[in-house]
Amino acid sequence: MALNLSQKQEVVAELADVAAKAHSLVAAEYAGTTVSQMTAMRKKARESGVFLKVVKNTLASRAVAGTEFECVKDALTGPLLYAFSQEDPGAAGRLIKEFAKGNDKLQAKVVSIGGKLYPASHVDVIASLPTREQALAMLARVLAEPASMFARAVRAVADQLGGGDVVAEPAAEAEPA
Repeated sequence: MALNLSQKQEVVAELADVAAKAHSLVAAEYAGTTVSQMTAMRKKARESGVFLKVVKNTLASRAVAGTEFECVKDALTGPLLYAFSQEDPGAAGRLIKEFAKGNDKLQAKVVSIGGKLYPASHVDVIASLPTREQALAMLARVLAEPASMFARAVRAVADQLGGGDVVAEPAAEAEPA
């Protein structure tokens, strides 16, 4: 179904808004994907914070103009499915990679993150990026490690002094004057 001018403008505006806020973009060839596979992919995309849309490449190139994804304009050829990660930079890569396992027709073609265009093979790299929760857990471990090392060092010094279990003596109470 052909879109009229106002509908095209709405699609471009919607996609431009999403692209301005997105962390990464994966564009994939989807020809040969069944309706049930696309429906399952759309459902999974909504759950994982990925904006998934099939639009004409001319509309997509207009939408990404002025955003960090402008670098992909020349690579947009053929029928493409656009997946923008909205919450987690690796979400779009994980989505495309997961569904490509069960569908050899779905193949990543364009990968972009941080204003740079990468080859399709980098979808694995983006898919391996940690989620926000995983990144926070890694940061917590890194921040807790120096305190753990200090506690082990104090314990080792106490063991070497022969104290083993170091128990602090209660401070003598000062008598009122």
